[in-house]
Amino acid sequence: MSDSPGLMRAERVRRLKAGVGESRGGFVAYVMYASHRVNHNYALEYAVQRANELRKPVAVIFPIIEKKPHPNLRRFRFMLENLLKMRRELSRRNIKLVVRKNFEFTSLLKEAGLVVVDRPYLTHQRRFVDEVVVNAGSEVVMVEGDVVVPVEVASQRPEPYARTIRPKIVKNLEKFLEPLPAQAPQTSSLQLDMPSWDEETVEDYLKGLDVDPTVEPVGYFVGGEDEAMRRLTVFVSSRLDVYAEKRSDPGAEACSELSPYLRWGMVCPVQVLLAASKKFGFDNVNMQSLVNELVVWRELARNAAVFNPLYGSYDGLPEWARQTLENHASDRREHVYSLHELENAETHDKYWNAAQRELQRTGKIHNYMRMYWCKKLIEWTDHPRTAFEYAVYLNDRYGLDGVDPNSYLGISWCFGAFDRPFFETKIYGKIRKMTEESLKRKPGINKYLNLHTAGGGGPAGI
Repeated sequence: MSDSPGLMRAERVRRLKAGVGESRGGFVAYVMYASHRVNHNYALEYAVQRANELRKPVAVIFPIIEKKPHPNLRRFRFMLENLLKMRRELSRRNIKLVVRKNFEFTSLLKEAGLVVVDRPYLTHQRRFVDEVVVNAGSEVVMVEGDVVVPVEVASQRPEPYARTIRPKIVKNLEKFLEPLPAQAPQTSSLQLDMPSWDEETVEDYLKGLDVDPTVEPVGYFVGGEDEAMRRLTVFVSSRLDVYAEKRSDPGAEACSELSPYLRWGMVCPVQVLLAASKKFGFDNVNMQSLVNELVVWRELARNAAVFNPLYGSYDGLPEWARQTLENHASDRREHVYSLHELENAETHDKYWNAAQRELQRTGKIHNYMRMYWCKKLIEWTDHPRTAFEYAVYLNDRYGLDGVDPNSYLGISWCFGAFDRPFFETKIYGKIRKMTEESLKRKPGINKYLNLHTAGGGGPAGI
């Protein structure tokens, strides 16, 4: 059921649990699980508006879940760097930020007159929201704010290709591409008696968490909504005008560098498109390319996560892709590497090693190199299922933009999903291949190699 008070399109809003009376509960709770930002946050603005209508304060509950997939130092530092900044920004809006570990926050849900949650896509996120619904003592409303076009508006079924979902998204694009004004809460929540785990530094928070210290933080990406907006400004001012031409060149500085921030909800894709559209109209080739990457492919990934229960797994691949890979599973491999060798970039291939080092050192791989990196695993493992599992493990463990529908779509595409059969070859069968020759044709490939050699490691050309 959709239920929006008029602040935003009703299609973004869905009631998950009916209330037992809006007068109950002393405050409105927004459980911030996916959209880690204060500005252009649909769920937050919905919560503020409903709180004003109910004449109640609104509090943001931020759960730090230690058992998330790959709970390592890199991912948690990036998240916590942003958390400290959000606490200050929310306080300026007279909104209390309540930080709790794991599910210690659920007792607060019974005290709230309304609970607002972000839209989940992945399985562990859906389980989290189910837990919120079970524990809430009042109405629960879900707001979908990390896409441009809500998933079910674009399509009510699994889409097999970008070309099938593209027209459905494009026809709805303008309707959902609207600025979202910030509202002032009429009642402050800063004085609410709600204990919060408030530390002064990221290091103080990390001392109280059980996280894997072996995946070290990266300096190139710093968590924060402010950092996301800085990178967006750089992209629009100096990279957007060459985006279509150079985004696939690993050595060119043409990409937005926003994927970690989009993954953690530190920037909204609507913000990105609105900023870009101030420079170019949507008929511009660079804008068309941006829409294709930021909206069409990204939202196809969410369509897959919602409608394919086996998303992100080898068994979730199309039948033709699995069949052709299985038919060639016994083909002789010239090289077979262990997970340890792959993780440490110890292959014979300088291009692959550079991509793996980029992932380790920056938390991201350039979009074109990521495809090469993933497809080569099919050649270098004993079975395509092993290759798929290694790709997911390495990307999710080291990538700041990992554990995300985009990651699983990208990996699945390398194994034939959302693509068509090609001429049959050894090992790959009818799956599209990528070779060193395709990399050598990129003007910036040598620059990329120099950045990510064994002794190097500068900023990623992404």
